[in-house]
Amino acid sequence: MKNIAITKEIQDGLSPSSVLSDLLAGNQRFISGNSEELDNAALISQTTGGQFPKAVVLSCIDSRVPVETVLDQAIGDIFVARVAGNFENEDILGSMEYSCKVAGSKLVLVLGHQACGAVKAACDGVELGNITHLLSNILPAVKQSADEVDGALDSSNSAFVAKTVENNVKLTMDRIRERSPILKEMEDNGEIKIVGGVYSLETGKVEML
Repeated sequence: MKNIAITKEIQDGLSPSSVLSDLLAGNQRFISGNSEELDNAALISQTTGGQFPKAVVLSCIDSRVPVETVLDQAIGDIFVARVAGNFENEDILGSMEYSCKVAGSKLVLVLGHQACGAVKAACDGVELGNITHLLSNILPAVKQSADEVDGALDSSNSAFVAKTVENNVKLTMDRIRERSPILKEMEDNGEIKIVGGVYSLETGKVEML
């Protein structure tokens, strides 16, 4: 049973690689049905005065991808930023900078997922209220995928959608480095890693890109 929250001392002893391995091991426990039992009361008590998460995850809002659950993480373990289509913006960049530079997290994980509704909508050129602006953040991935996949260039083509999901994660990682000198410098210095993966709705597995 997990009943000890991450402390500053524990966080300081972690490396970006060890944190990534830990998250992937948690995902494997989730898949295998062996998720850790949690003493939430103890974790709540220990984290009331502060927090020292090991990673920040940028994910989609999709209800089928509850981040802490699929990575088998508990109270105080990870920061999670969520927006439809798991792309970065100024506020999310600031949140990730806080997570790493101020709060000491060692890893930035951009987590896309299979059959993402926002990606499908971007592939179909949907225009509707504020959704139009949201989807504009995914269009660079749509355009890149159009040159890499055969067949229909809309959501009816599962291969096109899958490639766009992957490209969206990769381009988001690139833009994080471009738009956040703080995070890029931390990565260059080996203080953090910026990585990306895609979650399978069918299997529950996170595949790293």
